[in-house]
Amino acid sequence: MAGPRSRARKSDKAKRPVVVKRFVKQPRAIRFGGTWKIAYADFVTAIMAFFLLLWLVNSSTASSLRGVSDYFKTPLMVALAGGKDAADATHIISNGSNVPSEENAQVRMGEAEPVNKTSMERARVNMRLQEIDRLRQLKSHLENIIETHPALQKFKDQLLLDITTDGLRIQIIDKQNRPMFNLGSTALQPYAEEILHEIGKALNEVPNKISISGHTDAAPYQGVETNYSNWELSIDRANASRRELILGGMDPDKIVRVTGLASSALLDSNHPLNPSNRRISIIVLNTLAEKSALTTQ
Repeated sequence: MAGPRSRARKSDKAKRPVVVKRFVKQPRAIRFGGTWKIAYADFVTAIMAFFLLLWLVNSSTASSLRGVSDYFKTPLMVALAGGKDAADATHIISNGSNVPSEENAQVRMGEAEPVNKTSMERARVNMRLQEIDRLRQLKSHLENIIETHPALQKFKDQLLLDITTDGLRIQIIDKQNRPMFNLGSTALQPYAEEILHEIGKALNEVPNKISISGHTDAAPYQGVETNYSNWELSIDRANASRRELILGGMDPDKIVRVTGLASSALLDSNHPLNPSNRRISIIVLNTLAEKSALTTQ
C-alpha cells in the first residue's frame, strides 16, 4: 500500500507544468575575411609594376637596354668584375649624382668606351635613312627617265627597279623576240646600249658603288666555242654591260664587282627557260653591302 508521502509526490508531479523547448535554427550570416583585400592589393601592385616597366623600357636609350641585356646574360661575370659603377651608362635610372653620363667617356675593364655613343648611333641611323632616301630618289629619277625618254618608253616592261637589302636593284631582262644580246653572244642590241647609257648617266648622281651581274636561262650554251658555258657567257655579258655604262658617262671607279651567275639565280624559277631569266642586274650598293663587297674581294 502506498503511504501518504508517495501519494503527495504523485500529486506534485501531476500539477507541475510540462515545458517543451524548441530551437529554431537561424540562417548563418555570411562572413567575409580579409583575404580578398590582400589578393586585390597584389593585383594592383602587379599592374603598377607592369606599367612602370613599360615606362622604363620606353624612356631608356638603346645603349641602356643593351647594357641591361648583357648584365642578365652574364651576371656572375659582372659580379666578379666588381659590379657596375654609379657612372655606368647601362643604368636605366639616374641616381641624381653628378657622375659622368653616357655621353662622356668611360673606361671599364681596361677598354675605353666610345665618346658620345648615343650621338654616334643617332648619326649612323640618320646616315642610313639619308642613304635610303637617296636610293629612292634615284629610283624615281630612273622611272621618270624611262617614262619620258622616247627610245626607252617602249622598253619599260624590260626594266625592273626595286629596293633590296643590298640597295637599289636595276634589272634589264630579255623578252621573247626582243633580247638584249645576240644569241649566244656578248654583242648588245642598239636599244640595250641606249638603256645602259642612260642608266650610266643617272648613277653618277649618287656616291654609292655598284655591282653588276650577268644571268642566263637554264638552256645549255649552244655556241661554237669550246670550253665555254653559260658561266663564261654570263660574266662576259656583265663585262660588256660595264663598258656600256662607262661609255654612257658613269665613273669607272664606282664599280666594285662584276660577276657571272649563269642560271644559278633564276628570276622565274618555275620556268627555267623563261626569257626573263636572261638579264643584267645592276645594284647600287648601300654602305653595308659595299663594305661586304670590298672585304670579300
